[in-house]
Amino acid sequence: MATTATTTTTTTIFSIFLLFIALFKTLTLNPSISSQPPQSPPPNYIIGFTQYKTADHHRAYLESNLRSKGWQWIVRNNPAAKFPTDFGLVSVHELGIIEEIKKLGLVKYVSLDMSYKRGLMKHGSDKVGSFIDGNKKPGKIFTKMSFCEAEEEQEQDTVNHNHNHNNSIKWGRQLLFQRSQVTSMFGAEELWTKGHTGAKVKMAIFDTGIRADHPHFRNIKERTNWTNEDTLNDNLGHGTFVAGVVAGMDAECLGFAPDTEIYAFRVFTDAQVSYTSWFLDAFNYAIATNMDVLNLSIGGPDYLDLPFVEKIWEITANNIIMVSAIGNDGPLYGTLNNPADQSDVIGVGGIDYSDHIASFSSRGMSTWELPHGYGRVKPDVVAYGRDIMGSKISSGCKSLSGTSVASPVVAGVVCLLVSVIPEPDRKNLLNPASMKQALVEGAAKLAGPNMYEQGAGRVDLLESYEILKSYKPRASIFPSLLDYSDCPYAWPFCRQPLYAGAMPVIFNASILNGMGVIGYVESPPIWHPFEEVGNLLSIHFTYSEIIWPWTGYLAIHLQIKEEGAQFSGNIEGNVTLRVSSPPAQGEKRPRVSTCVLQLKLKVVPTPPRAKRILWDQFHNIKYPPGYIPRDSLDVRNDILDWHGDHLHTNFHIMFNMLRDSGYYVETLGSPLTCFDARHYGTLLLVDLEEEYFPEEIEKLRDDVINTGLGLAVFAEWYNVDTMVKMRFFDDNTRSWWTPVTGGANNPALNDLLAPFGIAFGDKILSGDFSLFGEENRYASGTDIVRFPRGGYVHSFPFSDSSESGATQNVLLTSSTTKADSPILGLTVMGEGRIAVYGDSNCLDSSHMVTNCFTLLRKMLDFTSENVRDPVLFSKSNKQVAPLYEDDNQLPSRRTDVNFSSYSAVVGKDLICRTDSRFEIWGTKGYILQVRGRNRRLPGYPVIDLGNGLNSTFDASNIRRRKVTLRNKDDSLGNRYLGLFYGDEPDAPMLVGSHWLIPAVVAATGILLLSFWRIRQKRRRRRKGSSSSGRLTNL
Repeated sequence: MATTATTTTTTTIFSIFLLFIALFKTLTLNPSISSQPPQSPPPNYIIGFTQYKTADHHRAYLESNLRSKGWQWIVRNNPAAKFPTDFGLVSVHELGIIEEIKKLGLVKYVSLDMSYKRGLMKHGSDKVGSFIDGNKKPGKIFTKMSFCEAEEEQEQDTVNHNHNHNNSIKWGRQLLFQRSQVTSMFGAEELWTKGHTGAKVKMAIFDTGIRADHPHFRNIKERTNWTNEDTLNDNLGHGTFVAGVVAGMDAECLGFAPDTEIYAFRVFTDAQVSYTSWFLDAFNYAIATNMDVLNLSIGGPDYLDLPFVEKIWEITANNIIMVSAIGNDGPLYGTLNNPADQSDVIGVGGIDYSDHIASFSSRGMSTWELPHGYGRVKPDVVAYGRDIMGSKISSGCKSLSGTSVASPVVAGVVCLLVSVIPEPDRKNLLNPASMKQALVEGAAKLAGPNMYEQGAGRVDLLESYEILKSYKPRASIFPSLLDYSDCPYAWPFCRQPLYAGAMPVIFNASILNGMGVIGYVESPPIWHPFEEVGNLLSIHFTYSEIIWPWTGYLAIHLQIKEEGAQFSGNIEGNVTLRVSSPPAQGEKRPRVSTCVLQLKLKVVPTPPRAKRILWDQFHNIKYPPGYIPRDSLDVRNDILDWHGDHLHTNFHIMFNMLRDSGYYVETLGSPLTCFDARHYGTLLLVDLEEEYFPEEIEKLRDDVINTGLGLAVFAEWYNVDTMVKMRFFDDNTRSWWTPVTGGANNPALNDLLAPFGIAFGDKILSGDFSLFGEENRYASGTDIVRFPRGGYVHSFPFSDSSESGATQNVLLTSSTTKADSPILGLTVMGEGRIAVYGDSNCLDSSHMVTNCFTLLRKMLDFTSENVRDPVLFSKSNKQVAPLYEDDNQLPSRRTDVNFSSYSAVVGKDLICRTDSRFEIWGTKGYILQVRGRNRRLPGYPVIDLGNGLNSTFDASNIRRRKVTLRNKDDSLGNRYLGLFYGDEPDAPMLVGSHWLIPAVVAATGILLLSFWRIRQKRRRRRKGSSSSGRLTNL
């Protein structure tokens, strides 16, 4: 009877628990999730075609080839309707029709009609883009891209370079000129006196419109409206201000080119919303009407919006010079906005009148190439962007700041320079590449900022004018010089010299082809050392064999040969590249030009193993293409992880600290099989979202235990229920967006660490603690749930904001103290040493509250050199018994996410890429099965693998889980709780009903409770009958 009663009580408690959880979830759903539109309009899709035809022709083509009627053609009544077009807009009622459309022969692509949301940049915490308090605003994901009132922009501009800035000393706001004429700062008057005022230059301003009778403009040629609002006027002031900076003629706020012909394209509504389809029509109209220059003061992190990006290429291919702002997301690195990050666009950053980089100006490098390459130098140039005077909506002038103010400054300079060339010769000489050549070659390099902050430097109108006066079509490389002695401009290259045995250092330059829209690299680049010592440099190249439109890339991969292991000194020389383009009209021979990239490199003897750190870049995934959430859940207005997670973007401060501490840090952009562990003291794994090949897990186990590699891991939060709550409804795509993974992919990390008996949990911990006499902030980190006996574990009392943790917090009384959670562990594993920590925000400059650089240094001292800090290795922290949690309690992968869409591992082949050492390019690397015994690798001495690296070791002794997706139903509890989140979409899809599951479970709980009460009454009446046994069985 006692057993029966106990079992019955357990069943009752479990039923009540299910009921409580179901009701809790039902009542606490995110309002943005629960308030689904009952009848959402069908999403609009852009159908790209391979040919330009009339809209009626494209419509007839679809109607004659599609059997399904689940779509409707949308008629676009705008000025472009009279011209042929290369796309159509349709509303889709049946998702299956999309695949049918994609199969049509003349269809180039099918894409959702994304919308742009401009957010005015305001003071302090009000600077937001597309997210407010964790909720998405209407429109496409868009950063703080507009402008800010100078009166509101009173933020302190002094930023310690050890915290948010790199190598560029920034001063307080010390204006040399108050409300100065920006035109006088560039010497525009000198060109005006020569008769160059922008005449006969067609300037397209894509913005919020302009009023026809505005007194500041003498030459408004055309105003067009591309929005769904019936007005041509500017009701916001942004378009008017931009036009005023370019061509205003008021004495208080002069523009650069007052005689420029203004074509105002109203592509934003009064609510600051625009759609890709509006832009595509407006771009087509700009091409059809032969615009010369186009200013676009918008941008965002989504460089994979293919219709938009491809149309930008088409704009520039049609010889329209595009100028765009790089963004107002500074001083953070890796925050370039698209389209300014495209090489065929002139990307503009902002400075103040003291020639200091403005705090709001976004920084490079470009992140298109990450994690498997290296970014390009951006911005191209910088211009004054703080306290610039421009036109108000109706009359008068005002002062504004932001990179979208700096962008029209450069656009005005470009209009003025275009007017310098006689009109009959303009299209022959001027194009996006030749204009960029004139700007970057004429720019004045600033003292202090590095190349990823200032590009070529501050625009110099008069120097560029001199270049264009004698310009002959040619090709060139930007930057044209990589000088390791030029610090801080050549950061990060000047911060760490080259040495033998290192991963290749990649420098990614742009090829500018002023000879034609298309060009060809005739033969591989050639290295010409100035002295014999230059032959110690092993140099390889990856590059654009076809250059289009106007630009390409040249990536140089630098290694020092083995015989240079003890060399100390400089290597200098040139890299040359021959580019050809088809002959221009009236010419008979192809145009040919030789480009030169000068290298001045510093080389040191190979550092000792203990001082060499290898940073894992390969296992990073960022937005786009997937919804990768932020690492700190305390940050509500920037919910995407889009800064690159690279040593030289949002971890650049940490990189500088490690160099200051005497460490040499190299980057691995290929799998873990692609490095030789004998050369490195520690492998550093920070905030990683990727999966792992089984071969990587096996090799790392061997590297640590037998080769003595140190391992330092900084994890992040991972909680499926929290990920589900972070989803948001995108009104634009009529779809739910849900995180692909957590702050880090802890299930994958746990697979990697399983051979060492280490695992992370699914708590989301936050709180303050003290270590080494320093106050530290633990920001949305995770806990350690497995750790081997004999290791040292540090625990601190934190609050748990995960779903289960929040439920427990509700049940706890106010007097209950917080439980200690293990967050830091250190242990010896065979010949190697391992240190793990559950939070990476203290290393990431994006949302850093406090840094943990002291902890990182002491962890590396242990993993690389076995130096044990007495605080970390206190006897009180030694584990007498191992930490252990069952497999079914470990965080599990989301089975509803098609992870292969974002992964370089899942469904892919293991291969060493061009960012690994030359001798293993295209191979599987140094994996055990490939190495064999005594196999000689090119460039290496004979290696005796011996017993430690023998490929015949007993793999059966390795206790690790297979790299397979674990279901949520690993246990009884998980089977029930799995009902609460069901299948969540990892990419846009039509909305389903997400209230149904909680309601069903709630009803089930009520029925169970009622059934139990009825049974209890019967039991009392029967007084101990055998029915209790049947209840137990039930």
